[in-house]
Amino acid sequence: MAWGACVIEVEDGEVLLDLDADAVLPTASVGKVLLLVEVARRVHAGELDPAEPLPRTPADAVGDSGLWQHLRVPALPVADLAVLVAAVSDNLATNVLLRRVGLDAVAATARSVGLRATALHDVVRDVRTPADPPALSSGSAAELAGLFARLAAGAAISAEVSATVNGWLATGTDLSMVAGALGLDPLAHVAADRSVVLRNKTGTDPGVRADVGWLRAGGTTLAYAVLAAWPPDRDERDPVLAAMRALGAQLRDRLRAA
Repeated sequence: MAWGACVIEVEDGEVLLDLDADAVLPTASVGKVLLLVEVARRVHAGELDPAEPLPRTPADAVGDSGLWQHLRVPALPVADLAVLVAAVSDNLATNVLLRRVGLDAVAATARSVGLRATALHDVVRDVRTPADPPALSSGSAAELAGLFARLAAGAAISAEVSATVNGWLATGTDLSMVAGALGLDPLAHVAADRSVVLRNKTGTDPGVRADVGWLRAGGTTLAYAVLAAWPPDRDERDPVLAAMRALGAQLRDRLRAA
């Protein structure tokens, strides 16, 4: 079992937790956050119209997470695709957006916000062959917590880009990991719920669980990243989720005490 975890108090930059935070681990769909940052950057730079309709093609088709594969509509606006990626980690929407902006542009934007070990490597695939990158994305808890600290502070590219990405992430429905300890409504926490604001993105693959985000209550904001990886032929899901929620409970309690 490999863990990487980092917690940062955003207001003063203090690192509250560093557990192998520089270790580079597979992060599954967490890398889609980098795509959202690039899409938001292009929108605010006037390089991409959020209303531009993007059609899905047979080459984009992929299963597992997402809603668009179950809908009849053949094309959706850029901004709606970003919401689908943020809300339900929509794989089809991810591939369509990636076809529009390109992996190289996502990588360049990731470097521009200081990410060196964290990257989105590929489109989403139903099957990964030896010729494909071994993981959709990978990264370190330190870099991912730092990215979310910048998003929380409005400093990821710009205040406008940060606000747009945070707005998309507000729709996220997966509260099964760190955020599970907060007891929030998974379908309705765009506004503060139980006096807590949460913006997060998760990633799941066989042998991978990852939850990265920021949460705020009162005048305190905590950015966090928790990554877990284990051999996919072992069933470690329950103890991993329990450990992630235990950390979430510590973050909740720190916010309450602040």
